Parts: sequence; structure tokens; C-alpha cells
Amino acid sequence: MTVTATNAFAAASTGSSTPSGAVLSSDFQTFLRMLTVQMQNQDPLNPIESTDYAVQLATFSGVEQQVLSNQILSAMSAQFSMIGMSQMAGWVGQEARAAADVWYSGSPVTLSPNPVATADRVVLVVRDGAGNTLSREEIPVAAGAYDWFGADATGERLAEGLYSLSVESWRGGELLREDAVEYYGTVTEARGGASGTVLVLEGGIEVAASAVTALRLAR
Repeated sequence: MTVTATNAFAAASTGSSTPSGAVLSSDFQTFLRMLTVQMQNQDPLNPIESTDYAVQLATFSGVEQQVLSNQILSAMSAQFSMIGMSQMAGWVGQEARAAADVWYSGSPVTLSPNPVATADRVVLVVRDGAGNTLSREEIPVAAGAYDWFGADATGERLAEGLYSLSVESWRGGELLREDAVEYYGTVTEARGGASGTVLVLEGGIEVAASAVTALRLAR
């Protein structure tokens, strides 16, 4: 029984134990073997048109070029990753500004509150890791840098640890909005990942690099 062209290709391709990636990136030896099998098993009364051979050759060549392009892109990606790592290394030791939990170690923390522009009163709210309110202190209405010294409601210095800070914007006795506070934290580590670069601030606080709004040299 005569083997069709499709079956000939299937027989030639499945008969080899070489991985598909290696076959596609070879120098046409596999293709020539498949083409020979196809020619040997074609129907003499209904031979394959020469144009069909040309199409097969063009298709195989296109696939091989695609594999080569993918290899080049993979190599470029590896190079870009190395460049990205060297750039991330420059972040370590600097102070990044972002809205996140604050690690208080006894030294003043520079905050960047951004209250509502129409507010006539602004309150800084400090909470512990359990969400308990430790202090509420009024701060200047104008947006700008503000040094938080880590005191509780009685004025006593807080213990070293992780705290959550937010800013309430008030007007005429009505709460307009409560926002997380941006602050400057020292970058201790920078690492890449599938979701992008992540910065680790003092105290193990993780912040996405895309959430950083400013960067400065450590004081």
C-alpha cells in the first residue's frame, strides 16, 4: 500500500528520538531525510507538485529562523537581567520614599505626608502591628517633609518595631480622607522577580520598585 506524503512526514519525524528543539535548529539534515522519504513513497500516478516541495522548504526554513530568533532573544534577555542587577545594586544603601509600614529604631523618620489641599487640619495617626492606635498628633497642614520622632500619646518614646502611619485630612470638623504616609526608608536589599523589582527596606519591609516615588542618598 502506498504511503501518503503526510504519513511519510509523520514516520520520519517520529522515528527520531532527537528533541524537537534540536531538530528544528539543525542544518536541514532532518528535513532532507523527510523529503527523501516523501519522494520515495509518493503515488507515481499522482506525484507531488514541485510547488508543494517549495512550500515545505519555506515552512521549514521559517520555523528554523523562528527558533534562531528565540535563542537570540533569550541571550539578550539574560544580558538585560545582568544589567538590571547592576542597576538594582545601586539602590542598596540609599533611601527610598514609598507608602508602607515604618520600622522605628529610635531615630527620627522623615515622612512625606500629602494631605488634601483644602484641609484645615491634619492629624498623624500611629498604629502598632495589631492595628491599635498609639497616638494622634497634629502636623502642619502644608505638604512637605516632617520628622516623626516616634512618641506615643503621652509623649513617651515608642519601642523599636514596626508601625503603621496614616494622615487624616479634616475640614470644618469633617474627616475628608485618610491616606497612607510616604516616608524615606533605607534600602537593604533589591531583588528581581516575575512581578518586577522588589526593594527590602530596614526592618524587612518589602516595597515594589514601581511604588517608589523618590530616591536620595542616605543621611
